Amino acid sequence: MSQKEYKIDDDTRVRNQPQMGGGRGGIGRPVEKPKNFKKTWGRLLAYSRTERVPMIASFLGASAGAVLSLIGPMRLAKVVDVIEKGMADSIDFGAIGVLVNGLIAIYGVSALLNYFQNFFMTGVAQTISKRMRRHVVEKINRVPINYFNKVSYGDILSRVTNDVDGVSQALNQGVASIGSSVTLFFGSLAMMMITNIWMALVAVGVTLIGFFFMTLTIRASRQYFVSQQRDLGDMNGHVEEIYAGHNIVRAYNGEKNARLAFDRINDRLKTSAFKSQALSSMMMPMMFFMGNLGFVAVSIMGGVLAFRGRIPFSTIVAFMMYIRLFSHPLQDFAQVATRLQSAAAASERVFEFLEEEEVEDERGKTKRLKDVKGQLEFRNVRFRYEGMDEDVIHDFTAWAKPGQKIAIVGPTGAGKTTMVNLLMRFYEIEHGLITIDGINIQDLTRENVREQFCMVLQDTWLFEGTIRENIVYSKDHVSDEDVIRACEAVGLHHFIETLPHGYDTLLGDETNLSAGQKQQITIARAMIENAPMLILDEATSSIDTRTELNIQRALDQLMGGRTSIIIAHRLSTIKNADVILVMQEGHIIERGSHDELMALNGFYAGLYNSQFETAA
Repeated sequence: MSQKEYKIDDDTRVRNQPQMGGGRGGIGRPVEKPKNFKKTWGRLLAYSRTERVPMIASFLGASAGAVLSLIGPMRLAKVVDVIEKGMADSIDFGAIGVLVNGLIAIYGVSALLNYFQNFFMTGVAQTISKRMRRHVVEKINRVPINYFNKVSYGDILSRVTNDVDGVSQALNQGVASIGSSVTLFFGSLAMMMITNIWMALVAVGVTLIGFFFMTLTIRASRQYFVSQQRDLGDMNGHVEEIYAGHNIVRAYNGEKNARLAFDRINDRLKTSAFKSQALSSMMMPMMFFMGNLGFVAVSIMGGVLAFRGRIPFSTIVAFMMYIRLFSHPLQDFAQVATRLQSAAAASERVFEFLEEEEVEDERGKTKRLKDVKGQLEFRNVRFRYEGMDEDVIHDFTAWAKPGQKIAIVGPTGAGKTTMVNLLMRFYEIEHGLITIDGINIQDLTRENVREQFCMVLQDTWLFEGTIRENIVYSKDHVSDEDVIRACEAVGLHHFIETLPHGYDTLLGDETNLSAGQKQQITIARAMIENAPMLILDEATSSIDTRTELNIQRALDQLMGGRTSIIIAHRLSTIKNADVILVMQEGHIIERGSHDELMALNGFYAGLYNSQFETAA
């Protein structure tokens, strides 16, 4: 996909700004214009090609069941003929019994075939849904990090859940009935033509009028199905955002603004859902009305023809069943059209995400880091975020010898964390060079680069699982002794032992940890990772001073023999760093040890002294 196609529109960018309480709730948002629905369905069918065997079996079973249903009226007409002839003398109940038993067998086999049709299509729908969810999750790991700066997590979640479920329901309930509906439609039309051409023309004429109005309704409602899926994604995004920050919302008394934003999105969703459902729901009553009107017209025509002696009474009986079979598929088409439109809008959003620009495929790279010593170099690195006009990193040049502690300090927004993100290849540099042990990280796979680092970030990340599982995350063959040793080093072991289930305690809504305890778990995780190099990004920012002293000793132990990059605002924590880089607006303005920078009496000295003046 080209860069132009990948760029999102201004309205999407505004909707996805992470504003607490109203960023997504704009009023007067234009109705989403539907894209090429035929192309979308073509892609969905191509996506489903691996399930073509059960789909074909389902269609054949449905068609066979429909053919059997078409045989029924002819046998019923014969029953009426036998009764009509027997009224003058005696009714042949034996012949009627044979005909009725045949009807029971026909309709029984037809029902069984319809069951197998639904059985096969249910399996197809669930298999495709499973594959689609897996592909979306795999895609999440392949899109660039900056994609998540533009799209809310809730919107992506909506594509995995609501949109995929919409596709599944359409395949299961909509596509499954197409085979039988098409067979019934054309089969009953042919049988009506064979039975009586004039009555057939009356039935078809009335039905075509209803079909014309149904087509107009489908076209009118299509755009609202697209808007409904978009608004549903916005709703999920807003709820996820508010729930994740509910403490901040309450602390700043933002409940009212959050509710107003929710109400705006909710009103939008109500409007688009109402319009899509209201318009689509017109189709069933419309086709039902036209079907009844067809019954009336055929009854009148049949009565006239029977009165004139041109057809027997049994023909009218058979024809009334055929017109029911003829009108029933049209009513199914009305329901299927609603489901297919919803599915097209949902699958369009899924495919839209699956088409997003991906990070470079690195399977062809053969260089790998082994026995890493930890020599780092940044050479003339420049970088700007997508959509920005100016660089945030300007000609950054720095180096670290194996085992050195490199600290990066500076005011907020100076570019400290950006440098770490470039080193970890979360973002790709546009100019310059970053090397590890003399090897350009662009020549290495991202996985190989990242496995050389253990990281402790300012924002802790814990998942719902046991404490032990959180500590040994993504690491195999870790003994209980290693876990306990890491927790003892960070001062967390005693607290864990006081919990009801110790290291098997589940972290979730029922287990509340302080910010400092969460940070201690992430530090223990880094110690278990035991990678050659270490990145600390405000690792002790959420910990009290006394706990920080204990953790600092653990970090000193962790940093022993490792090249370490430390980002900190508490300058007292990096006094023993080998080199301190002072950054401001993407530039390195000072470098040296703590004593050297203090002797300069420059920017660093001002920052350091201001912290102690503030503390005093």
